[in-house]
Amino acid sequence: MLRYITSGESHGKCLTSIIEGIPANVELNIDEINSELKKRQCGYGRGGRMKIESDTIDILSGVRGKKTLGGPIAIKINNKDYENWTKYMNPMEEIDRESKKVNNVRPGHADLVGSLKYDFDDARNVLERSSARETASRVAIGAISKQVLKEFGIDFASHVVQIGNVKIEKDYEFDYIKENADISEVRCVDKNVEELMIEEIDNTKENKDTVGGIIEVRVKNVPLGLGSYVHFDRKIDAHLAMHLMGTQAIKGVEIGVGFDVGNSRGSEIMDEIYYEQNKGIHRKSNKLGGIEGGMTTGDEIVIRCAMKPIPTLYKPLNSINMNTLENYKATVERSDTCAVPACSVVCENVVAFVILKFFLEKFGHDSIEQIKENYNSYICRLGDRGWKRI
Repeated sequence: MLRYITSGESHGKCLTSIIEGIPANVELNIDEINSELKKRQCGYGRGGRMKIESDTIDILSGVRGKKTLGGPIAIKINNKDYENWTKYMNPMEEIDRESKKVNNVRPGHADLVGSLKYDFDDARNVLERSSARETASRVAIGAISKQVLKEFGIDFASHVVQIGNVKIEKDYEFDYIKENADISEVRCVDKNVEELMIEEIDNTKENKDTVGGIIEVRVKNVPLGLGSYVHFDRKIDAHLAMHLMGTQAIKGVEIGVGFDVGNSRGSEIMDEIYYEQNKGIHRKSNKLGGIEGGMTTGDEIVIRCAMKPIPTLYKPLNSINMNTLENYKATVERSDTCAVPACSVVCENVVAFVILKFFLEKFGHDSIEQIKENYNSYICRLGDRGWKRI
């Protein structure tokens, strides 16, 4: 079983994670992992925290001489800002609990409900862990997952398709997205729309507000048959939705045409199946986003996620002091105007973990050599049935 756990607070010493189930003998490239972490910190509309942190991964165990050992892999990402927060966040020494105490809870954040649930009189105890800072760990885990999957030609891309009311109207090909997303400040591959998105962020910032958007994740060369129809918790789309909805600020997930299925006829939505001698069994459309009946079809996986505006506003909304119950304006923590570009990087890596989880379930997990044997045998069998990836 592939699984992971993360630990750490936004202003604590570090973020730590353990990922278990990565097969043995996979050679890891530390620069590629750090590149993913760097992309997460970029993007027009980010706040001051990104000027402080420069995330890099420190692999503590489970790897020897750059090759995985098959056991749990422990990783660490230091928080440089901890230097400024030691007297408030030190785990085992006396700390100043009053100077950074958060009484005025923020609408849209975990502050109030988390404090009531865990019996805290200081929402600092909630916001430190619920912060999107935790997503750095999930990006690192996804980046490790990608390095296993690239052995089989499975590739990932993501881009921003909407910020506020500004959106892309054209559908772009995987390779174009892969080549152009990272050179855009907002990870938008349409240059004209990119300018309008930046203007949208600037106007939002001027009004001391925040803005959300929609991102798209694509996965190419995924073999047919990952996941299963036999039970609800073995469907790959169910797991993709859960992991993505478990990402901070994501409020909606759709696969393929998504919610448009609700206003369409079946004849407009289903991907018709064909057989041609030179192409084998295939579909000429991909409206269902590469997943049918909880299983991958072999076509490109297409997922879109809606990110809400960040709830920390420099023009705070009305709320209460949770200890006195008086009306106040909510607390202002350091905030981004827009984090949608960064969120696209996070979601891409979250998807990579889920794809690897189901890939290893299908093909084994002890060693990369064993997995390749099983994979090749399966692909050969599918080829005998006339199935061909195109």
